[in-house]
Amino acid sequence: MSPATPLAAPRLHPKVRLQRDDVRGRDVLLYPEGLVTLSPTGAEILKQCDGVRSLADIVTTLETRYRESGLERDVATFLDGLAAKGLVLYGP
Repeated sequence: MSPATPLAAPRLHPKVRLQRDDVRGRDVLLYPEGLVTLSPTGAEILKQCDGVRSLADIVTTLETRYRESGLERDVATFLDGLAAKGLVLYGP
C-alpha cells in the first residue's frame, strides 16, 4: 500500500531544501548526499508539502490550478518515489 493515502500530510525531510537553481534554470531538491532536479510540476507538488495539507488537499489545489482531474495517482506516485529515498516524510 502506498504511504501517500488521501489523508496523509507529506512534508520534506528536515535536511532537504526546495530551492531554485539559477544555473540550471530549474527547481531542485538539495540534500546532504546530493541533488534532485525537478520538473515544474514536481516543484509545484513539493511547494504544497508542508506537513499540514493532506494529499487530498494538494491534489485538489493542483486539479484546480491546472484544470485537470484524476491527478491523485500521479501525485501519490511522485511523492512515494521521494519517500522511498527518504526525502519526503508522512505524519508527525
